[in-house]
Amino acid sequence: MILLSHRSLLALAAVADVALHARPQPVAAKALAGRLNLPPRHLETLLQTLVRANILKGVRGPRGGYELARERRRISAAEVVRAVMADAATESPEVQESRFVKLIIGPIVEQAAQAFLTELEAVTIDDICQSACDKKIFSDDSPRPDFTI
Repeated sequence: MILLSHRSLLALAAVADVALHARPQPVAAKALAGRLNLPPRHLETLLQTLVRANILKGVRGPRGGYELARERRRISAAEVVRAVMADAATESPEVQESRFVKLIIGPIVEQAAQAFLTELEAVTIDDICQSACDKKIFSDDSPRPDFTI
């Protein structure tokens, strides 16, 4: 059972893909969407959310695209998930909840969610990239620098 939303899973996949493929040039949204089997337009709002959260950096121009805003070992999976969850919370309308859900079920689920995110804090984008390289997920995997100054 996967506890994350589809959007959170895509965000983690997108950030890890950018970490793996952004050197020497930024990753174009079209190339990223192709590797994730999605239409390019589907990812744009998600990528912009990650830029606003200072996880990705948008690069303009004909050779533009996205690259990591920080080293991949300094970006946790929980940070990516929190950015997507925060953005989704601003988009969704308030739902009238019952008193039982608000006072009993909600706090239980919130406590479990915090424990889950605490576990994700220990996982970095670098860990995800290493796992992808170990399993040879992308045929063009080769050691690449993860950050330049």
